Amino acid sequence: MAPVRTASDQGDKDRNFVTALARGLQILRCFRHGETTLTNTDFSERTGLPKPTVSRLTHTLCQLGYLVQDHPGSAYRLGVGVLRLGFGVLGSTDICERASDVLRDLRSGPNPYLTAALGEAHRAEVVYVAVSRSNQNVALTMHVGSRLPLFSSAMGRAILVGMNQNQREAAMEAAQNDLGMSEAELIVATKTAQDEYDTLGYCTGYSLWRDDVHAISVPVASSEDGRVFGLNIGGPSFYVTPQELEAEHARKLVEGARQLSLHPG
Repeated sequence: MAPVRTASDQGDKDRNFVTALARGLQILRCFRHGETTLTNTDFSERTGLPKPTVSRLTHTLCQLGYLVQDHPGSAYRLGVGVLRLGFGVLGSTDICERASDVLRDLRSGPNPYLTAALGEAHRAEVVYVAVSRSNQNVALTMHVGSRLPLFSSAMGRAILVGMNQNQREAAMEAAQNDLGMSEAELIVATKTAQDEYDTLGYCTGYSLWRDDVHAISVPVASSEDGRVFGLNIGGPSFYVTPQELEAEHARKLVEGARQLSLHPG
């Protein structure tokens, strides 16, 4: 992963941009799936910020409860302050409350290895906001808060299809800044997603995000506030085949997206 471009780059373009705040948020975004602790060195390498700057930021975030350090000199883990922010977002999103029944319906059937989820884009990633997860030992270990790449996952590409031009351009800029992706490869990924959706009515991710994962996904446009979500279903590639997803679940997926797009009542 390429270092995140420093917040001062954006600050140079926008006089109202608060660089210190942006840098603090960059620190919190450094945590990846499965990681529980990071050091100041890790933060510095992933953000491109100098270590003295990182030290001041992590100290401040600890004081505010967004990071926790068990003892001086130890690594940092996310604090309960981040959890409060996250659940504040979920609590204010009506579509997440309505998604639980849709996700359960998508998973209903003989295959116990399926996981269904609803996600929303954040910069160049997708964040799961609702999940109905398989309880099998060999399954996708995904949960609310799990992250996927926006441009190289079924859910991410479905969200790209549902975005307007301004949203797509912002996502592409974020991918260039955060991940070091080239404009050419982003354009190809976006066109592939649109072509596939136009042909099939959904986007596929067969060993796209991970070699051992198969999934299909569709965009969901929230009627409440115009936000774009992705609705997907998938599972381990050795238990969930493309043929099964397309023959048995694609139609239900499209119908689930239609239900979620409707304004309640």
